[in-house]
Amino acid sequence: MPNYSTISGEGSSSAGDMTRQKRVRGRQKEGGGGQATMISSVINLLNTIIGAGTLAMPSAMSHFGMVVGIIVILWSGFTSAFGLYLQSRCARYIDRGSSSFFALSQMTYPNAAVIFDAAIAIKCFGVGVSYMIIIGDLMPGVVEGFDSRAADIPFLMDRNFWITVFMLVIIPLSFLRRLDSLKYTSIVALVAIGYLIVLVVYHFAADPLAPRDKIRFVSWGGPVEALASLPVVIFAYTCHQNMFSILNEIANNSPGSVMGVIFSSIGTAAGIYVLVAITGYLTFGNDVIGNIVSMYPASIASTIAKAAIVVLVTFSIPLQVHPCRASVDAVLKWRPKDVSRPPVRTSSPGGRPLLPTPAPTRSDHGPAAPMSDLRFAILTTIILILGYTVALTVSSLERVLAYVGSTGSTSISFILPGLFYYKVSDPNSIHHQRLTKEDDDALSTPSSEDENADGNDRLLGRSVDSIHSVASGSSAKSKNTKSPWRWRRKFRWDMEHLDQEFLRGAALALAIYGVCVMSVCLVMNLVGTVTAH
Repeated sequence: MPNYSTISGEGSSSAGDMTRQKRVRGRQKEGGGGQATMISSVINLLNTIIGAGTLAMPSAMSHFGMVVGIIVILWSGFTSAFGLYLQSRCARYIDRGSSSFFALSQMTYPNAAVIFDAAIAIKCFGVGVSYMIIIGDLMPGVVEGFDSRAADIPFLMDRNFWITVFMLVIIPLSFLRRLDSLKYTSIVALVAIGYLIVLVVYHFAADPLAPRDKIRFVSWGGPVEALASLPVVIFAYTCHQNMFSILNEIANNSPGSVMGVIFSSIGTAAGIYVLVAITGYLTFGNDVIGNIVSMYPASIASTIAKAAIVVLVTFSIPLQVHPCRASVDAVLKWRPKDVSRPPVRTSSPGGRPLLPTPAPTRSDHGPAAPMSDLRFAILTTIILILGYTVALTVSSLERVLAYVGSTGSTSISFILPGLFYYKVSDPNSIHHQRLTKEDDDALSTPSSEDENADGNDRLLGRSVDSIHSVASGSSAKSKNTKSPWRWRRKFRWDMEHLDQEFLRGAALALAIYGVCVMSVCLVMNLVGTVTAH
């Protein structure tokens, strides 16, 4: 019996590539494949990333200093990208179109699924509250910028009034079961962010810069200030709650396409954050606050920027209510699972059902029974009322971002992807052995319909294998001779060259890193709160 816990190594990289492509095509034929293009996936993921964190980036840099701040921004982007990459690796163990945190938790830690869903709910709820705070902070300035006489009307200068008004727009959008009607707002959101970048850079070039004694180039504000601001940077990259939806909907889910989405989204966000952080910090120095847009004087340009940000966050709140509602529903439905009973598999290793079953209904957590209309309405109402109440009570955007980043963002970005991949990729796990068996079956017994379409590919694979065998024979004669092109060939854009054991160790390290960041940042935020009072 073949050992499916190991994958053949170096000499069959080309065959492995074709195997993965065949498995992907096979799963797409079974249904569940998406229609989204790579560009639309990048736009949606980038819109999820860029938001309120952009406004607080100069304030975070004022605590870190410029040098350390740039390093922290880039490092946070790298760790977030690695978490997204681990999610894409985990999605290979689940049927096409069914990837979700809930599905992974059922495979790996079924009795801890309630904790994972609670973390996602807290994170999304915190993001929604921060967006409501931004509306309350910016709208008085927007109204006054368009008409200076509005300053004489008290309720138009009241942040609570504007939060209440925009709730009339947020409520109907949050009650939509499908968010397809809001997909075009991603482009509008990116245009708004582009205008914000232009505004920050313009004021940096036109306005006098802050005095040098108010700018920290190498020095920093101390460990308490820096660690308290770290969650703000981590929060700015958090988009992992929507990564599985991207993987489910993208038409070409090959490793190279997925890595292109991740690198393009995170790389663009990192560039924007560094640019806004440097230019905004140099403009105001250590006096910069958490919401940099509110610091600019009233003018047509700044008024339009504030209005654009208000529109952006208004349409982004329903996108946070959607996963929050799904996670709360999963928490309420959760029951302890008897892990002693072996799971019943209803499909073959290739993803084909063993018995004919009706097509499952897609819900927020993949194939599952959808929420009833009454339950849907009750959960949505409770989330909106709680969010509205917290937004009226809390006025510090930076404080909300700090606590959300300390808890929900670290869990979704680091802890969950690391733990999930470390567990599911265990060579002794049944899930990993089934995935490896699919690779072996696809390579040894290709389907008849693929033989005609992929005949040239298999011929090329055999030719490459023969070249590898000849190369291995020649390398045996000269073991000390290393060709430079072999080392270049080992690096791959899709990261398929990475060793599995190395990835498992890195995934565990990412989870431990997330736990440490969560613990330290929560302590620092509590210390800062006590000191402030």
